[in-house]
Amino acid sequence: MTRRLSARPLSLSPWAKARWLVLAPHADDETIGTGALIATTARQGRLAGVAFVTDGAGSHPHADDRSRAGLIARRRREAERALRLLAPYAAKPLFLDWPDAAPPAEGEPAFQQALSRLVALCRERRVDAVAVTALHEPHCDHEAACRLAYALQQRALLPLDVFEYVVWADAPPGAGYRSLRTSDAPTGPRRLALAAHRSQTTPLAGDGFRLPTRHLKSPPFDLLYVRSAAHGR
Repeated sequence: MTRRLSARPLSLSPWAKARWLVLAPHADDETIGTGALIATTARQGRLAGVAFVTDGAGSHPHADDRSRAGLIARRRREAERALRLLAPYAAKPLFLDWPDAAPPAEGEPAFQQALSRLVALCRERRVDAVAVTALHEPHCDHEAACRLAYALQQRALLPLDVFEYVVWADAPPGAGYRSLRTSDAPTGPRRLALAAHRSQTTPLAGDGFRLPTRHLKSPPFDLLYVRSAAHGR
């Protein structure tokens, strides 16, 4: 509660009318970290898109290429269903298909290709702000997604600000950031959206990753962190 009270309402900030792109390293990060942002901005016609960075194949073991492809397809379907539950009229998500837990480095072809696709999306849909997992998150894909967002900020040639959100880190970003909180959104759609990621919340896909209990709770708001030097609108 203290973190919420110390955060400025997004609705009273320079980004109150911004058009948003959400970057999620894995399918389910979008619901955990930005479920309220997605629901609220979609309802207001300001959700420009949601992009999933990795293919998600690292969450469960697979015996061969066929089972790996099946897991990727399953996680895509779950991501699409979750987004429909959060934002029924949102555009279909973009899948960048980086290999799970093996992100490309900046400058490598896969990184540059993803960057080019996001630049085109931002220009076409007039994106003002990007929400992405925080740079200090303890997962290589979360950190790489954040680096992709800041590369996009430099490449887009638009007044674009990057907002970080926390999924796995135990604390928010440190000094040099401002915190903002979204408006409250009904928690029911968020709970249903998280449940749509059945491979992550049930034994449906067999042995593998399970979301811990603390992530199954659905707060009505999100906390976002923007570097103090961000220009706003």
